[in-house]
Amino acid sequence: MTTTMPEASSLDAAIRPVPASERARLVGTTLAIVAALALGIVVNALVVSPLRYERDQDVASWAFRAQLANGTAPVGQVTSADRLLAPGTPVAILTIPRLGVDDVVLEGTTSKTLLSGPGHRRDTALPGQAGPVVVMGRHGAYGGVFADLDTLRQGDVITTVTGQGEATYAVTGLRRTGDPLPDPLAAGAGRLTLVSATGPRWAPDDVLRVDAALVGEAFPTPRAVLTPVLLSDDEAAFAGDDDAWPLLLLALAALAASAVLVAALRRWWGHWQAWVVGLPLLLLCGVLVAEQIFVLLPNLV
Repeated sequence: MTTTMPEASSLDAAIRPVPASERARLVGTTLAIVAALALGIVVNALVVSPLRYERDQDVASWAFRAQLANGTAPVGQVTSADRLLAPGTPVAILTIPRLGVDDVVLEGTTSKTLLSGPGHRRDTALPGQAGPVVVMGRHGAYGGVFADLDTLRQGDVITTVTGQGEATYAVTGLRRTGDPLPDPLAAGAGRLTLVSATGPRWAPDDVLRVDAALVGEAFPTPRAVLTPVLLSDDEAAFAGDDDAWPLLLLALAALAASAVLVAALRRWWGHWQAWVVGLPLLLLCGVLVAEQIFVLLPNLV
């Protein structure tokens, strides 16, 4: 029985090294993806995120002030239809004169919700009501609404407006990890706790809490529906939001496809023409990836 040996030309073709031009194109595509991702993160953190924050706050402010005027603003954890408030629902206006803060507080404390404003922890009372009230805010990105929280001093005034009216709080102290807990609340008393990160703006290393006592009589507090046991893990301090993974993978796929498209356009159309068309597309995809990365990161960053 004779064995037919493959022709030498076929073997040579099978093991032929990749041409230098193909390797250069592959390296160029990879570098384009990495550069677009890095640039997208920087642009998103410094430019896009503050602009998005201001836009979301404007939308929430108009919606909430309309509800206040119509007497339909939320006063508890549930709607008039006895359903839990949707995450991101405006529930209060928070004003801190020393920090220049005058922002709308949204329902929920997931990383995604805090992209648009400070968030109300859903298992606590609303501002102005009896009992503990917890509001979380970011330290650096997306407005960095609580970036200067550590500059508050005892006696500083904080005001809130909800569907029940205006409430005033006076700061009683700042707490970091390991500090003693505040005294238990007396019946009918209220306490607002502002929560954010502390440390370098883009690399926080601890949680900071500012406690403030309610001045005057508390508003009626509806029956609690959510308790700490029922609250999801992604609403805790320094928690990320794992729901961002599918969108992150889609954004990464779009970024890779855009880089391949730019590489192809450079070959068929020309160097500068390809970059004029492709650079904005790469930057857009990089920003989309960066946004989902911030959602995955701890909610107080």
